[in-house]
Amino acid sequence: MKLVWVDVRDLGVARQAIVEEAVHQRADGLVAADPADLGGLPPTVAKVLFPRGRALPEDLGEADVLIVDPAEHGDPHEVALTYPDVEVGRFVEIVDAPTLEVACKAAASDKWSLLLFRDPTKIPLEIVLAAAAGADGRNITIAGDVEEAEIIFGVLEHGSDGIMLAPKAVGDVTAVKAAAAGGTADLDMVELTVTATSHIGMGERACVDTCSHLGKDEGILVGSHSKGMILCVSETHPLPYMPTRPFRVNAGAIHSYTLSKEGRTHYLSELKAGSKVMAVDTEGRTRMVTVGRVKIESRPLISIDAVAANGQAVNLILQDDWHVRVLGPGAAVLNSTELRPGDVVLGYLPSQDRHVGYPIDEFCLEK
Repeated sequence: MKLVWVDVRDLGVARQAIVEEAVHQRADGLVAADPADLGGLPPTVAKVLFPRGRALPEDLGEADVLIVDPAEHGDPHEVALTYPDVEVGRFVEIVDAPTLEVACKAAASDKWSLLLFRDPTKIPLEIVLAAAAGADGRNITIAGDVEEAEIIFGVLEHGSDGIMLAPKAVGDVTAVKAAAAGGTADLDMVELTVTATSHIGMGERACVDTCSHLGKDEGILVGSHSKGMILCVSETHPLPYMPTRPFRVNAGAIHSYTLSKEGRTHYLSELKAGSKVMAVDTEGRTRMVTVGRVKIESRPLISIDAVAANGQAVNLILQDDWHVRVLGPGAAVLNSTELRPGDVVLGYLPSQDRHVGYPIDEFCLEK
């Protein structure tokens, strides 16, 4: 879990509401310039004093962490001798090569390093993260908004240990805490027994081209019904007439559901460049990937019916071509046109019905 520090130094009239949201959402730290602003906060949140532009106070009040600007307050290690009861960190504003070098050293050696990058590219951050690899300290990067926070969390696949954000509105803390949670939960994959297949004529199918390299045992879950989906494999396995396309899943007819973030489903027809879909492997491990393109074309279609051990019926409609594949137990790659009653495929059984993609408990009959 990444750390989220909420900067409340200059929030004006929205300050109290944002503080309440931060406490409710279990933000990891609240950052103030005045020790008085840290009073009365619950023990669930770290109290961070960052008096930039001010002299260091004699009494830090209830502060747990003190962030100092060496240009104003002196060397953090010397400051720490004056305030032995708090953890002391260093603020670094990175504007050029010398300050980048300072940031690298701070991230590698200081207890806390609070970093402000003036260059919009994330290359300086990548350099700092590489320099800090294996260090015991924690680096916090200042983010301008929730979108930038999400990017910071993903730099070099590991991201900063945390971000500091001055929210622009109520709701920003909730959004950035969700981004900080990072990975998606595993799914309980189930074995489904094929009961019938049939050639159903022409229709539109969607190929989902992602911006990620998908694994040989990885694809996306697709189904005609919201309560049953089959794992369609990525095109990572060799074909006789074309090169592999490890970013692609030949996913199914355009009416089909697939899983997205926050437990939502989307029709394949709704996906477009920039959409998010959930990639899933045969062990149920998941991750969110970005859609780069969706190709919808008219093709012959095949309908596959299967059933779970609990009697739940599942249907998947795919392009009627043997190179379109699904996954079975042990990551077996199964050509869709060669499936026969009794064959076993892998799938997932969501427990709730859907309304505009959101899970909801209501009566819903799908046939």
